[in-house]
Amino acid sequence: MNYRFTLEPYKGVSTRHTCPNCHRKSCFAKYIDTEKQISFPDYVGRCNHEQKCGYNYTPKMYFDENPMAKERLSEEFVPMSKPRISLPPVPSFIEPEIMRKSLKLYHTNKLFQFLSFHFGQEATEELMLRYHVGTSKHWPGATVFWQVDISGRVRTGKVMLYNSENGRRIKEPHNYITWVHSLLKKENFNLRQCLFGEHLLSSDRQRPVALVESEKSALISSFYLPQYLWIASGGKNGAFNRDAMSVLRNRRVLLFPDLGATDYWNSKMEMIRSLGIEVSLFDFMERNATKEERDAGYDIADFLLREETKEAIFNRLITLNPALRMLVETFDLQLVNVEKAPLSATVQHTRKGLFKR
Repeated sequence: MNYRFTLEPYKGVSTRHTCPNCHRKSCFAKYIDTEKQISFPDYVGRCNHEQKCGYNYTPKMYFDENPMAKERLSEEFVPMSKPRISLPPVPSFIEPEIMRKSLKLYHTNKLFQFLSFHFGQEATEELMLRYHVGTSKHWPGATVFWQVDISGRVRTGKVMLYNSENGRRIKEPHNYITWVHSLLKKENFNLRQCLFGEHLLSSDRQRPVALVESEKSALISSFYLPQYLWIASGGKNGAFNRDAMSVLRNRRVLLFPDLGATDYWNSKMEMIRSLGIEVSLFDFMERNATKEERDAGYDIADFLLREETKEAIFNRLITLNPALRMLVETFDLQLVNVEKAPLSATVQHTRKGLFKR
């Protein structure tokens, strides 16, 4: 049976590319149009690492999310033969007890250490538990972002290692990221990612939903801006698809793309609206960011962290003068008030809710 759209045949290393999901090189095959009428975006393809990555963004998914492209296709394309229709495989799940056992040892967790500097240990632990963020022994101090769907089922966990001082992911000498189902060596595991924080949707139906790319950004933003229910797509192409986004039907959703990703996220709004979702996009950062901020790939969390909490100010003072800690502990002193700088324009606009329709 001949299909118009197929994976590009292997003709050497030039036909295998870097995967947009796991970022491994020479393992990603793009889908092509055998009639050479349509050129798909670079993210339409399949990763060869089916177990460790599982990324497979098909032409059907592309057309579903881009109705105008689908209409143009229907005008010019008559299929040579009707392909066999098959239902998508049922997603696999991980035992909840495995997740629960990871929700501890936060004092060793590098991301917990970073967030505690800014928010304090009590508030940070509450955030970690609420969002089902665990600790992994795979790399000392690694973090597990569990993906728990709206029905409470554990889809998988993303394991990443952070720098405890600046909160950035560690990518040298290699990219420290893997998946729980891969570490458990689950055979025939069918990964279908869901949104990070999706489990919170069932118990909170009132607050508008704010969608960011990274899981860390969802945690940080939820501390600063609790008027929104913050969830994450898990990356530019993570769970940003029709299947995953359908849980947001009949919700008001505000998109907060990273700098440089605004146009891509804006292109998804038509697909999101077609699911019955009221969606807006916050583009103030994109319109006002400096060159340095763009080069660093800032997101909403980076701007929010500029607004120092009293915990961050207190910890910074102790770093400058370690003897201060002994004084505080001896006399049980507390920082009750600080003089703070005016809020940045980005944070002011975020709190006011100035969103582009």
